Amino acid sequence: MRPIIGLTTFTESKGASRYNCLNSNYINAIVEAGGIPVIIPLVKDEESLLKYINIIDGLLFTGGEDISPLCYGENPIKEIGAIEHERDAYEMFLFKEAYDVNMPIMGICRGAQLINVALGGSLYQDIYSQIENSFGHSPKGGPIDQAHHMIRIENDSKLYNIFENETIAVNSFHHQSIKDLGKGLKATAHSYDGIIEAIESMDRNFILGLQWHPEAMVPKHEIFTKLFDEFVKQCSKFA
Repeated sequence: MRPIIGLTTFTESKGASRYNCLNSNYINAIVEAGGIPVIIPLVKDEESLLKYINIIDGLLFTGGEDISPLCYGENPIKEIGAIEHERDAYEMFLFKEAYDVNMPIMGICRGAQLINVALGGSLYQDIYSQIENSFGHSPKGGPIDQAHHMIRIENDSKLYNIFENETIAVNSFHHQSIKDLGKGLKATAHSYDGIIEAIESMDRNFILGLQWHPEAMVPKHEIFTKLFDEFVKQCSKFA
């Protein structure tokens, strides 16, 4: 049976209208891996969100704007980007409910940071001003499906088991990154300047956070389909 996988969304204003949005790359990657994507609208009603948790077999936290530093006990520095408090609250609630039932969870870019913060971790609000000698992680104007830098993968990790390689090239579109790890998490990949590029749970069946955007790499780089194949496989076990 094909598993049903929930994908989180963001809101966007166009003129007088406001939309719930999601990049189709996430949807396509889940479909190609054999999953059935369900888009979860950004709503405040927790009872409605619980209905989605009862329907889905896995949860994918997507990329987007900065998480409010208030979520990890800090005030914003001047380099902080756009924040959407409603999205922070909606995703924190979804994570808690999915986590409590040991549902497979994947987070991409902001989604990886969300997982970390939801488990009590913190973020560098801006890597360029807070991490000395950091490399470029947010190129301007480059194709989203183009590799930007290399990462090193720990060989005792789910990520290594998926890629069967200690180094891969990834794309990159972020100015924040994970600082202090959340409860039960370990860092399983780093860029060559030491920034955390992947996290995994040490005490749950499948929680994986990735700082890059593998969904955008899938169409031209087949290796990244392995991530979604494994995620969908884990969701099938949960179904």
